[in-house]
Order: sequence, then C-alpha cells, then structure tokens
Amino acid sequence: MVLEMKVPNGRSLEDPAPLLPIFLSCVLSFVYLGIYWNNHHMLHPVQSVTGAMLWANLHLLFWLSLVPFATGWMGESHFAPAPTALYGVVLLMAAIAYWILQQLIIASQGSSSILERAIGGDWKGKLSPILYAAAIPLAFRQRWVSMAIYVFVALLWLIPDRRIENVLKQAER
Repeated sequence: MVLEMKVPNGRSLEDPAPLLPIFLSCVLSFVYLGIYWNNHHMLHPVQSVTGAMLWANLHLLFWLSLVPFATGWMGESHFAPAPTALYGVVLLMAAIAYWILQQLIIASQGSSSILERAIGGDWKGKLSPILYAAAIPLAFRQRWVSMAIYVFVALLWLIPDRRIENVLKQAER
C-alpha cells in the first residue's frame, strides 16, 4: 500500500504534508491487516481442513485484498464520504467473512471445539461489525466520526488475541 505513495518533489519537511491523509489511511489499513494476520492463528488447532473452510478463507482473503484499493481511494480523496463509506463496507465484509470462517471451524471440531472455548462470548467479534455498520452511513454525515469508529475498532483488536493460546496451554496441562 505504501508503494502507491508518490515521492514529493522538493526538499523541505512541508513537501510531504499533502500526503498525510494517504499516509494515515495506510497506517490504519496496515494495522487492520496486521490484526487479521495475527488473529488468523485460530487455524492452528484445526485437525483437518474442509473444503468449506478453504472457500471461507478465500472469501476472507478477497475482502482483505480490497483493503489497498479502499485505502488508496480514501486517502487520495482526503477522507471524502463515499470512499470512507466504502472503506467501512470492506471492513464489515472482512469481519463477516472472518466470522463465517470461525463458525465453520467450530462446526467441524464439534462440541468440544478448542476455538469455541477460546472465543467464548467474543464481545469484540460481535461489536466490531455493528460499529462498522454504523460507521458506513455516518461517513456521509459525519465522516470524522466514521473514521474515529474505524480507529476505535482497530484499537480494540490491536493487542493480539491470546484466547486460543490460553485454551491450548490449559489443554496441555
């Protein structure tokens, strides 16, 4: 994503200032992609992978592959309403795709699913799509509130989720 940023002409520290919205949107998207990368370790306790899981994983990858496009448009437009809303749509769809993958893994592991025990009530997983869904229409009225919601959700997930690790450690004892 950062490779899309144009090098400014000039030698002063003020020259890259117009790139700040692009840079900030890239930072936010990098954090989101890092969160998905870190939380993708939920696949580790899976004993066997089904075709449905593979397709669900590909579905998640599709939405994550749109992050650079939505990021670039949002940054280039200086957080205009439509690109900011599209960014939220991509985040919402990625969250839904992640949930689908998670549910397929839990279903394949049966009632003693390590993943199900690990995620428990999963309040962050339930709250995030609700916040994205609220932020999408807000982008057309209060785009900075919409952006604040995207940042807030990223901050919720910034610390890598250790629930699976903790359940696996308990199972080893």
